[in-house]
Amino acid sequence: MPNLHELLDDAALLSLEHQLHLADTLGEHSWYADFKAQTFEFTGVVNRTCGRFHVLGSAAPGPASWLWSWANAIADYPPPLVGLALHVRDFGHRYGIRELAEPETPFQDFPGSPTEPHQVLTVITEAAKAVSNTWTSYNGEVGGGTRVAVLIEHPDFLLPPPEPARVVRVLQQSLTDLALTDHRRAFHSYAMRRGLGAAFSPDGSRLQITGPGFDVAVRFNERGLVVAMSSTTEQRS
Repeated sequence: MPNLHELLDDAALLSLEHQLHLADTLGEHSWYADFKAQTFEFTGVVNRTCGRFHVLGSAAPGPASWLWSWANAIADYPPPLVGLALHVRDFGHRYGIRELAEPETPFQDFPGSPTEPHQVLTVITEAAKAVSNTWTSYNGEVGGGTRVAVLIEHPDFLLPPPEPARVVRVLQQSLTDLALTDHRRAFHSYAMRRGLGAAFSPDGSRLQITGPGFDVAVRFNERGLVVAMSSTTEQRS
């Protein structure tokens, strides 16, 4: 039975790689959404219209709370936009994760007691990604400091095949930029979800991650935190 912290660890690294890829793909850009018309667009060097997108909900500084899209009577989102959020709600009910199941949750009740909308959006979007297997997210201000969280789909946002430098960057950057609870779980989840080889040593203290042309060796302490990591890349003639 997963808890919220485990979902966040499960999602963290693959989500990071998707967001890095999104930033590379979009470059300088503007965004526009018309939720009633079910339109979500990016304009920039290349314009893109998302074929599908999913509104998770919004974080507002006034009430200092997160409100799920399916519970927002004022916004009254069209049903196709809240289907994924309802799936996450049902998962939350099934496993007793109240942050995913309750209509509205105060900021202070989230892990770490965040105070800013963008911090709450990170928790929600990461958990929703792990539950839904939809990996690219976007959030933007919609007035008064309120931010809306959306999962977006477009062929250009799909990850390319694993590449040594990018995989190693994701592993390294996760240790400095992400609030991971269990490195061992997070690294193994990333490898499995990314289609990489992942083999633990018998005592679980080492993890070997393998992919096309590269090999990463990771060592953990007794608390599951990374204490050493090295990588090798095949030399091409």
